[in-house]
This record gives sequence, structure tokens and C-alpha cells, in this order.
Amino acid sequence: MKKLLASMFALSLTAIGSSAHASIIVYTTQSSFMSAISAPATDTFAGFTVQDVTSSPITRNVGNYRYTASATGDFFGEGTSSNPWLSTQNAGDTITFNSFTGAVSAIGGNFFDTNYYGSPILGNIILTATDSSGSVTQTIINAATDSYMGFVSSNTLKSLTVTPASSGAEVWATVDNLTLAKKGPSSNVPEPTSVALMGLGIAGLALASRKKQK
Repeated sequence: MKKLLASMFALSLTAIGSSAHASIIVYTTQSSFMSAISAPATDTFAGFTVQDVTSSPITRNVGNYRYTASATGDFFGEGTSSNPWLSTQNAGDTITFNSFTGAVSAIGGNFFDTNYYGSPILGNIILTATDSSGSVTQTIINAATDSYMGFVSSNTLKSLTVTPASSGAEVWATVDNLTLAKKGPSSNVPEPTSVALMGLGIAGLALASRKKQK
């Protein structure tokens, strides 16, 4: 029981420590993300060259925002001319979105993997969103073309990286419907005090359980 108490107390300390940097909220559905943002603009990558190489980096305008996208190598357009996707020329390369203008504090989209032929395949894809307070990393398991993830920060965002989890495999990171926005009034980051109290509550329950077993 002492080990359990120590573990739970350590967990509470971890929660307290990390909450001070918890400035980014993660959303796993498009509807929940859209309800937490304001002034959204979506880049469907219309006009992006399909089945051909596009040199990296690229700068794109969407609504009142502008951003830069870069790849470790170059980009390669996938999908169709009516529904293009942003992908990379080299397997395993990371796509980085940054240099945002317009005070972007939210970003989301469809993130998935494609194979050598540009066809969607089930695979895991890693996303890391960074703001002035730090970064949050999430992995989409068995990502498909309709897999969605969004990040909303209480600060302005610095970057978002998209990387296939299958290192060394013939897998290409692919993005569609990239949405840039501002934080909405409903996307409130939990206060550090609340998380701290939750951690102390866990420790208290463990202590009470220990007393009962004496």
C-alpha cells in the first residue's frame, strides 16, 4: 500500500507540475474542435499540383491567415484534382506548419498515411503542436482519411508537425482540410488549482484506504 500511495502521490505531483504548462487542449473530432474556435478558415489545398513534386517550403493564404509548410524533402500532391491532399515526396518525412500570421491559436485537420501509390492506408501518425508555453504530442491510431485532430491554445501557436509513426517504412504523412482559427470562448484550459486539487484528492483517497487496512 505504501508503494501505491507513493505512486499516486507522484502522479498528483506530475499533474500539478504539468498543469502549469497545459495551455493546449486537444480535440479528436471535427465538431468538438469547431465548437471551441472562432474565425476559422480551411485550406482544402485547392490548386495544389496532384501527382507531381512541389518544392518545399510553400506559403499559403487561407482566409485572413497565412502559413508556411515545409517538408524534410519536398512535397508531393496526392488525392485528386478535385480533392487534393498535401503529402511528401519521401517516405517518413515530417511536415511542419509554422510562420502563422493573424494570431493563429488553433489548428486542426484530417491527418493520415498514404502508400507509394498515394492510396490511404491505416497507420499511426504523430502530431506535435507547440506554443510559447511548450508542446503537446498526440498519436492518431489507425488514422484514416476522416481521422481528425485539433489543437487549441490559450496562446498563439508556433508550429504543428505531422510525422508517420512507422519509421523506415514506406509510409507518407498526408494532410487534408487544414483549419486555422482563433481560440473560442468555450475552449477553456483547466486551471492549475483544479488539477492540483484532483491530485491531492487521489492522494487522500489512497491514505484513507491505507488506514482502513491497518
